Amino acid sequence: MSAATYNLRRPEERTTSVVFASPHSGRDYPVSFLRKSVLDEQQIRSSEDVFVDQLFRSAPEFGAPLLTALAPRSYVDLNRAPEELDQALIEGVRRISHNPRVASGLGVIPRVVANGRAIYRGKMTLDEAHHRISHYWRPYHDMLQTLLDESQNKFGEAILIDCHSMPHEALENVGPPGAPRPDIVLGDRFGATAASSVMERVEAAMTNAGLRVARNMPFAGAFIAQHYGRPSRGQHAIQIEIDRGLYLNETTLEPNENYENLRRLLMGVIAEIAAIGRPTEDQLAAE
Repeated sequence: MSAATYNLRRPEERTTSVVFASPHSGRDYPVSFLRKSVLDEQQIRSSEDVFVDQLFRSAPEFGAPLLTALAPRSYVDLNRAPEELDQALIEGVRRISHNPRVASGLGVIPRVVANGRAIYRGKMTLDEAHHRISHYWRPYHDMLQTLLDESQNKFGEAILIDCHSMPHEALENVGPPGAPRPDIVLGDRFGATAASSVMERVEAAMTNAGLRVARNMPFAGAFIAQHYGRPSRGQHAIQIEIDRGLYLNETTLEPNENYENLRRLLMGVIAEIAAIGRPTEDQLAAE
């Protein structure tokens, strides 16, 4: 099951409570899905966090596991709750309450990709939606919870770094007019999903590398941060959004000339973040 739904790279030895995960970088597009879509292969990839799994691939070298999705976001969105079903897309769904994400077409089975472009001509069955959730969504989240439980059992805490990328245009109105745009947006639901001490150290890892960082605007974290962030229980979740313009030609979806530089830069950031969850010598001596 796991080979078809996600990729897990474990370190030779778990030395940190930090878990890195990328739910939106999957690019295994089922042929049947592409045939049903009205979009071409380039358009349907516009919601994809292109190459984010590759940017964070060094995490196991620093003692942390890296969990990455294989299914694309346009097929099933792992950063939504399984009950966020869109009645405008899926037959037989009753709307229980208003959900702005679902209403805009961005439920667990998306109806649109970036810029609101429709994926399908018509509707799909509820059975098809449930199939995607049971075969792709649940295995990913089961494994993510397993990794966090392992961190809790081994280190007494768990820190989830939920890795994403954002369109460069999403940053147009962030900050005062004329001020430099942030390179990174960190989301902790305005302090709800991670202790301030953890958030501050993750931010410092970014700024120490020369990256400009903003918090929670325009992205504060969605289902994954909300669901897994339980700082009162020692389980922290922080969403990282990277400006795609730093490493990607957003038209061709190919790496730009800065891709390798950013990947190397992030290796140092990843090492510093992994160190946040590594026991100190005093803690080890007390065990």
